[in-house]
Amino acid sequence: MLTSHDKETPSHMRLIMMGPPGAGKGTQAKFIAGHFKIPAISTGDIFRANVSRGSELGVEAKRFMDAGDYVPDEVTNAMVRNRIDESDAVSGFLLDGYPRTVAQVEELDGMITFTGHKLDAVVVLTVDEEEIVQRLLQRAQTEGRADDTEDVIRRRQEVYAEQTEPLIEVYRNRGLLVEVDGMGEVADVTMRIFEALDEVPES
Repeated sequence: MLTSHDKETPSHMRLIMMGPPGAGKGTQAKFIAGHFKIPAISTGDIFRANVSRGSELGVEAKRFMDAGDYVPDEVTNAMVRNRIDESDAVSGFLLDGYPRTVAQVEELDGMITFTGHKLDAVVVLTVDEEEIVQRLLQRAQTEGRADDTEDVIRRRQEVYAEQTEPLIEVYRNRGLLVEVDGMGEVADVTMRIFEALDEVPES
């Protein structure tokens, strides 16, 4: 298994973290990114930053987010392209929340190919849907997330199944998929991810 001292310099890992809303992607993304010394790029964080600033993009994004729907591809694609062009992402990155549609997969292919690099792995957290719904309802109460009603949470799960799960097959066919059991303690899930990525050659 990889240990914290195995990566003393930034690696060249280019990863995607996938899984349904509430699967713990954000938490695990931070651990993985810190381990490989690459930035964790979360579209959710980018959206929320724009919403809190009240920017034109934020106002548009909030309309879709409040309904539990995806922000339009053209908005998301532009934001991700700008982000992975920043200096800290030159040696690698971990994408959390992107791509979410087949069209976005093709867009990301173009972005990465343009820089002369390739994707190393797609980590998918597998979880029980009912447990995820209850976890998100509990989080909504403790964090005061007014938009996390049960209807919206279940709608997000449906949207994930409809639009994002087909991406899993795309990456499986490319031999990039790394499926990890996302249930249980956070530290246990992290260990499983590192053990799986230990088998992935760096680009």
